[in-house]
This record gives sequence, structure tokens and C-alpha cells, in this order.
Amino acid sequence: MPVCVHAEQSSYGSLRSDRLPRHKRPSQRREASSLCVTIGLINNMPQAAFAATERQFISLLDAASEDIEVRLSLYSLLDIPKRALDDDNTGSSYSSIDKLWETDLDALIVTGKEPVTVNLGDEPCWESLTQVLEWARENTYSTVWSCLAAHAAVLYLDGISRHKSDKKHFGVFECACVSGHPLTAGAPPRFIVPHSRWNSLSEEDLVSRGYSVLTRMAGVGVDTFVKEENSLFVFFQGHPEYDADTLLREYRRDVARYLNHEATTYPSIPLGYFDSSTEGVLTALRDKARSCQSEQLFASVCTALETIRVKNTWRPTMARIYRNWLEYIYARKSGSQLDDANVA
Repeated sequence: MPVCVHAEQSSYGSLRSDRLPRHKRPSQRREASSLCVTIGLINNMPQAAFAATERQFISLLDAASEDIEVRLSLYSLLDIPKRALDDDNTGSSYSSIDKLWETDLDALIVTGKEPVTVNLGDEPCWESLTQVLEWARENTYSTVWSCLAAHAAVLYLDGISRHKSDKKHFGVFECACVSGHPLTAGAPPRFIVPHSRWNSLSEEDLVSRGYSVLTRMAGVGVDTFVKEENSLFVFFQGHPEYDADTLLREYRRDVARYLNHEATTYPSIPLGYFDSSTEGVLTALRDKARSCQSEQLFASVCTALETIRVKNTWRPTMARIYRNWLEYIYARKSGSQLDDANVA
């Protein structure tokens, strides 16, 4: 069933104390229509990836929804530059999160963003993000925290700090299911997930503070994990929503940054993503760029990537996991409606 995007008039103002979250238990919600879940997407990505991120999540929810109607509302944190929203070409209308506090939603998806500080607590969006987190734990049946948002959430909730790895986890990685949680029901024992991150979380830290690890990458560590409280918080360090060519475009962007002297390190080729022939060509260009940076080299990289057609081999499994998530939300929602009816 197609995802229905609910357009709301954008309004970007300051987050005043009188507009802070008003907590409501999920059982106090007004009744919604059958086989329908309402989700808020908080899109915090920078301008270059803003429209693509919206499209990717809508596409994944569409693939997962089947007979469940998904009604999607779009939000962005007040601290994200307004220019990115004014200039976006999605054709969608975003609301700032100060409109979220009085909204009835069943679930949230909160995206990550490129950090601008070393410490997550110093990020411009930190205060707004933590207010969203407090609202979500009391007012949703479940919330997905993606990439940097996952790291920020566990830091705020339980003081768990992320650790920078020796190298970037960049590419398509094989993950193994290590838990019989309903979210991974129907997923194969091993499957692949795109990742693009420098930082990781300690499994020992997570487990000791009540988190359950669902999937793990060999030699890398935790992939997906959850924490069950009033709201089921789902944390993805990877990017189930990525399009087939997202890693390709990110690699091309990072090559440009290196050749323009905006980065000091040439980017690694995404692991398990290109065929061996393409990897050979890109490796030769990388070696040449390290000795002589030039615009002509970037043109050669673009030429090498132009004809590549990468298949989205992770989508069926990711759609299965998101389908399980939608079914979980709907089951919780239906149970609350039954509870309300019994009370009445």
C-alpha cells in the first residue's frame, strides 16, 4: 500500500519553554483507522542528502507496508539550517519539531547527520534531539534511531560513548542474526547491510545497560540493537534505507573532497560493493591521486563510475525487518485501542 505523506505548513521558530513536550501514554491516543500506522520522519541530513534521505525512507516503508497504510509526517530539528529546507527539491512540506509535541503519532524515524563537533553533546542539535527522545519514549510505540542519531540516543539515555575506529566502516557488510527478536523474524540467518561510519559502540556497554543486540558484523561488532521500555527503541548503525547507488555517490563525493584539498585522506573503496574489475580501476586511480592530485583525475573517477549499475541486494531483507516493525507498531496500537474500549 503506498505511503501517504501528510503535508504540513512549515513553521520555523525558536523552541520556547512553553512548547516543550507534553507527555501522554500511548493508551491515551485517539482511535485511528484500521490497518494504519502514523509515523513521523525527522530528517536531519544536510542539504546535499536531504531529498535523497526522504525518498529512501519512503521507498523502504512502501516496500514494507503491504496491506498496512503508512501515514507519514515530515519534520526537521530547529537547529538544522533553514536554508537546507528552503532549497530542498522534494516538493514536500516540513514542520519543525515544535509542532510534534501535540501530535498523535504511533512511531518516529530519526535520521543521523554529519557531525560538526567532536563530542556529540556539543552538536547544535543536541538539545532539540534530546527533547525529541524524551517525547518519543512516552508518546510512541516505537522509534527508529539511525546512525549518528543512534549514537546520540544511547549517549543521552545511558552515558554510552561511541569509539572511533581505526578505519571507516564503509561498504556492504554481512551481518548475522544473534537474537530471536520479532524484528528479525523471517530474515535469513545472514544478510548484508550498507554501512558508512567511523564510530562504533561497545556490545559490552550496551548489554550491561539493558540493550539487546539483534545483529552483529564479523570483526566489526554490533549492527542493530534495541531497548524495550514503554516505547521500543530500535537502533540501526547501518543504513537499511540506502538506495543501490548511495555508497557510489558518497564515494564520488569523498574523492572530490580529497582532490579539492578538503580532506587529507583518500577515501577507501566501499567494501563488497563494486565488482573486481571496477575495484581494480578505482585502485589504480587512487594510487595515481595520492602522488598527483588533479581535476582530470576526478573526471576519470566519474567516468569509471558512470556505467556502474549496482543492484540493491539488501532491500528484500531490510523490507522484511521494517515490515516486522510496522506489524509490531500496529499490534501495540490495536492492543491499546482494546484497552481503551474495555475501560470505557
